[in-house]
Amino acid sequence: MVIVLFGKPGAGKGTQAPRLAEALGVPILATGDVLRAALREGTRLGLEAKSYMDRGALVPDDVILGIVKETLQSPHFANGAVLDGVVRTVPQAEGLERVLAELGRTLNAVLVFDIDDEEIVQRISGRLVCDVCQTPVTGGEVGAPCPKPGTSDGGHLVRRKDDEPAAVRTRLDVYRAQTLPVLDWYQAQGANVRIIDAVGAVEDVTDRALAAVGLPTGGSGRPA
Repeated sequence: MVIVLFGKPGAGKGTQAPRLAEALGVPILATGDVLRAALREGTRLGLEAKSYMDRGALVPDDVILGIVKETLQSPHFANGAVLDGVVRTVPQAEGLERVLAELGRTLNAVLVFDIDDEEIVQRISGRLVCDVCQTPVTGGEVGAPCPKPGTSDGGHLVRRKDDEPAAVRTRLDVYRAQTLPVLDWYQAQGANVRIIDAVGAVEDVTDRALAAVGLPTGGSGRPA
């Protein structure tokens, strides 16, 4: 089974990906992970990607998709994959469709994690880190001492600049301009697009996603 995860930044794709992958019995395929693996292993496409990165340029879609194709051909992905962050633009969606066709595979579903913008802003801007040890904290206060048990680093909680409310809203604007058209493209292609309510407890969102792909759940985020 091949599933694409889709949604706004902070919608919970990264949280849900491993839960869905475990339930489906397939691995996660994330662009960053496969790119790093190709670089580490020194594959032809990995070296090509490195040539772009070394001069500060973006790695072209055809190189990334080539690495994705090689990855999907490995035995580890024989039963499918949960694709997280692979499709961010319409050309990438079109490219992935070609890759899957060349491999004789089908995209089974596009799961769209739906959440209101202001909920996203509150969720992301609520993420703080210690300015010394970088321990992440949710629900703390800016300037409070680092709550890590046993720490004595003298650190205090701060909010990263890209997690400030204004920065989050800018990221959401970019999503609407560059990434949201992908959803329109998939719907126009007749893909199995399923909208998942991403508000609520993590386990509840997992249940909704599993139900959307036809898996029963036990009401706790795990298959029944």
